[in-house]
Amino acid sequence: MVGPKKKREIDLGVVIGKIRMKNPITVASGTFGCGEELEELTELGKLGAIVTKTVTKRAREGNRPPRIAETASGMLNSIGLENGGIDRFIADKMPYLRNIGIPVIVSIGGERGNEFIELAERLDETDGVSGIEVNISCPNLEGKGQGLFSQDAKLTYGLVKKIKKATSLTVITKLTPNVTDITKIAKAACDAGSDALSLVNTYTGMAVNIHTRRPRLGNITGGLSGPAIKPLALKAVWDVYNSVDIPIIGMGGVATTEDAIEFIICGATAVALGSTNFVYPNKYVEIIDGLAYHIKSNKMVNMNALTGSLKVRKR
Repeated sequence: MVGPKKKREIDLGVVIGKIRMKNPITVASGTFGCGEELEELTELGKLGAIVTKTVTKRAREGNRPPRIAETASGMLNSIGLENGGIDRFIADKMPYLRNIGIPVIVSIGGERGNEFIELAERLDETDGVSGIEVNISCPNLEGKGQGLFSQDAKLTYGLVKKIKKATSLTVITKLTPNVTDITKIAKAACDAGSDALSLVNTYTGMAVNIHTRRPRLGNITGGLSGPAIKPLALKAVWDVYNSVDIPIIGMGGVATTEDAIEFIICGATAVALGSTNFVYPNKYVEIIDGLAYHIKSNKMVNMNALTGSLKVRKR
């Protein structure tokens, strides 16, 4: 007599450095606060991990308003990393984050390399932190002019190398797409020991009010996110996936299950939701369920069969 068929279990778990996520869905830094702000609207414990708003050494007031402007299929923002600084973050935010029950990835930013190092050292000693996302898409005052660390491969390598020495936490380097060749920066971060990469950050853009003839943002330009940038972000993830051998957290216009799956097929190990959180902060629950259905209906048992599975025709 043949017994009942054993139910096939679906494993959505992924690994980013030392971080084990129960599913590959997280949130983009700056779009979800530290979770507490949205707890009444969302089921935080269902996320694979939470990435906090970027924290800096000292408190920052941020840029002049207006800071957000809607665009066609997207959104411009120029927040300016407003936050209360690392001391307040550890005292006021970490007690809450520790109790969510999922990995906590703290985004850090700075104007100089030593600020990143100090932040990494502080968080290395903080209970409940699983990893740090190094937001090198921040103004850099150490190089020539007012560029970004992530626009210079040499600066990226040197900074990531120092951060890796300063912490035992998983280090995820967040890259800007505003470069000629993102793979060069990705390779530099990988060679310096970064455990993973996060991409892409926003594309620089602007919007104008034709009636006042003024910029719609107080800072004139800002970062473009949302569905408008998804094709560009997918291309960046695919290019980087074929250039390095460390995990990628992909993002840029993810609003549906299909969007998330596209990023995974192009090489992302995990996927972060950003602008969609402002419209539908509980969207990730639907996407996680949809991803599980896709894996099951395609007779896969885990995420490995999907990651980087893009089929490219040979010429």
